[in-house]
Amino acid sequence: MADFTKRTAADMAMDNPGVNMGTTGSMQEIDWVTHDQHWQQHYASRPYVKADRGYEHYRPAYRYGAEARLRHAGRDWADVEPELERDWTAHPHSARSPWQEAKEAVKDAWDRIRH
Repeated sequence: MADFTKRTAADMAMDNPGVNMGTTGSMQEIDWVTHDQHWQQHYASRPYVKADRGYEHYRPAYRYGAEARLRHAGRDWADVEPELERDWTAHPHSARSPWQEAKEAVKDAWDRIRH
């Protein structure tokens, strides 16, 4: 039962770890440390990686893709991609890495997260 003494839905969810929030998925959080370690070890072998770019260049795209997958659980990449592209342009790292450059890394991280 909802506790309306809590100020926000997030406060309520904190006390109910199994609660399903929103319309597309759960309030799960990614274990970014584990995913970050994975990408640090494997990013260089990905076909879209440019030799003159280090991991730090791709890191924001990997995180964005992993977090987007959780936000859009149950939806297909093809349906979500236009929305992700639009939101990426507002992302702080988009000036350094435009969508066409970041998209493959975002999708790679999206594909790695499974529900």
